[in-house]
Amino acid sequence: MLRKHVIIGIHITDRVKKASSVQEVLTNYGCSIRTRLGLHDTGEEFCSPSGVLLLEFVGSDGDFATMKSQLAEIAGIEVQTMIFDHP
Repeated sequence: MLRKHVIIGIHITDRVKKASSVQEVLTNYGCSIRTRLGLHDTGEEFCSPSGVLLLEFVGSDGDFATMKSQLAEIAGIEVQTMIFDHP
């Protein structure tokens, strides 16, 4: 059983320009990401320039801190976390 659930929210304000930089960071931690969900507004004639990624992170605390720091260094990216501890 996991000792905690770590959920990371990544808000990307310019998906077209920033997606490759975000993807590069996520690829480096791919073995530590159990779940990844991408959200953005879209329609027949519209695709939002911003979006949100939700990640379930299962790696070490050190990898978590480093990945979060690398993402935060990308201009136009906001990172927030939720941590649920299990007794």
